[in-house]
Amino acid sequence: MVKVAKAWHKTFTFHNPLLMTFHTNLSSSFSTSSAKRVGTHSGTFHCDEALACFMLRLSKPFSGADIVRTRDPKLLESLDAVVDVGGAYDPIRHRYDHHQEDFHQVFGQGFVTKLSSAGLVYKHFGLKIIANVLRLDEGHPHVHQLYPAIYRNFVESVDAVDNGVNQYDSDESPKYVINTDLASRIKRLNLDWTDADQSSDAETEAFHRAMALAGGEFLENVNYYAKSWLPARSIVMECLAARETVDSCGEIIKLNRPCPWKFHIHELEEEMKINPSIKYVLYQDDRSEKWRLQAVAISPARFESRKPLPYLWRGLENDRLSEVAGIPGCTFVHMSGFIGGNKSYDGALAMAKTSLNA
Repeated sequence: MVKVAKAWHKTFTFHNPLLMTFHTNLSSSFSTSSAKRVGTHSGTFHCDEALACFMLRLSKPFSGADIVRTRDPKLLESLDAVVDVGGAYDPIRHRYDHHQEDFHQVFGQGFVTKLSSAGLVYKHFGLKIIANVLRLDEGHPHVHQLYPAIYRNFVESVDAVDNGVNQYDSDESPKYVINTDLASRIKRLNLDWTDADQSSDAETEAFHRAMALAGGEFLENVNYYAKSWLPARSIVMECLAARETVDSCGEIIKLNRPCPWKFHIHELEEEMKINPSIKYVLYQDDRSEKWRLQAVAISPARFESRKPLPYLWRGLENDRLSEVAGIPGCTFVHMSGFIGGNKSYDGALAMAKTSLNA
């Protein structure tokens, strides 16, 4: 498993020449001498068309294409591709608008969020873009694994925000405000009413900055999911398959190497038809030789654990915790009961077994 992770890291490093070339291009002008022209609307811009334009320029058919911002129907009709304007969805003619009353396109593969222009471009060009960025064949299995993962973890939120889809089904007001999401940051790049220069050139320059911001985050996500998320999936899959060698109950797994495992647990449990579900994950602290046991959350987006560590252990440390638990070598248990620690693997496993039966 360690060899697998090392091989992935060597292949997909942030210093991948293609990725570095794209990042270098973020600071350069988006106007080129390319014969291809991609159109989007003028005026106030949003995250979805900024990302859509950037992604199209990552595809080989529209590599380095000029971006034309206009609402002139005749000019739009003459362009090679049009996103987020024009009132038409026609992939044959590369028309990717989503504002029509009869538009109900979704990504597929179980996703139900209505697509924005970003989702439309990703749906039709995502496989090609990922393959191009990572220098793999489009049919490579890793490209096909990354394709829905990057949609789920990055592009879908752009679609949802643009289409006004709430993250939670609730009529209650949020308990706090978040204005650091990508859509909010791009919105702030629009010309402010206090700006002296309100010209179309200034607006276009601002849109290019928005493309750079959206595109940079897209590339960072492709890089992360290729070199970190995907090899971690292989490690977690092997550990799940070997779960009964850790304990016959099959509800505890041991990671042979710390890696991002939380989302993989839920997806792979369903894929591998694992029952009963995993309650605890054991792994060695990468900053010391001590061991951690972490309770699995009820879902990737929730903080609540399937089975938190015992209430009487929470907030205790070292000798006091070991005394109460009846297990030597305990180091701590978090106040919420989602994680604890022990000086040894055997001690961490004993904590997990005791917690399971508590």
